[in-house]
Amino acid sequence: MGKKLVAYFSASGVTKKVTETIAESAKADIFEIEPKVPYTKADLNWMDKKSRSSVEMNDKKFRPEIVKKDIDINNYDEIILGFPIWWYVAPTIINTFLEAYDFSGKKIILFATSGGSGFGNTVLELQVSAPDADITEGKILNNVTKKQIAEWIENI
Repeated sequence: MGKKLVAYFSASGVTKKVTETIAESAKADIFEIEPKVPYTKADLNWMDKKSRSSVEMNDKKFRPEIVKKDIDINNYDEIILGFPIWWYVAPTIINTFLEAYDFSGKKIILFATSGGSGFGNTVLELQVSAPDADITEGKILNNVTKKQIAEWIENI
């Protein structure tokens, strides 16, 4: 089994907690995808059409800036990529991350946290940002136990 990386974006901390459990179970390194400008509670108000997250998600070409970090993706055989679901897809900051590094030939398995929606068109919308990677829809991980996460990791 090759080396694994768990990369994640967490706007409110929910996805971060799940990520830590996944990384522990998978014996993987962790990489946080950090926005250059952190999201505030007002930015995440999906009921406000003028909130930052609403504006970003209405324009699929929008790429929020991220804090660029030195990481050699070539050191990893598999990337487990997590994020909250926004409007039935990954936030566009995930596209920014995929476009910032070379994922050619890499297997990327998605996981997400969600208030109720599924993956929708997530794989399709992310594939354009990493066309030479094998992106696979993984699992929505809400209210899961360490045991459930360990079982999922074992089966991917």
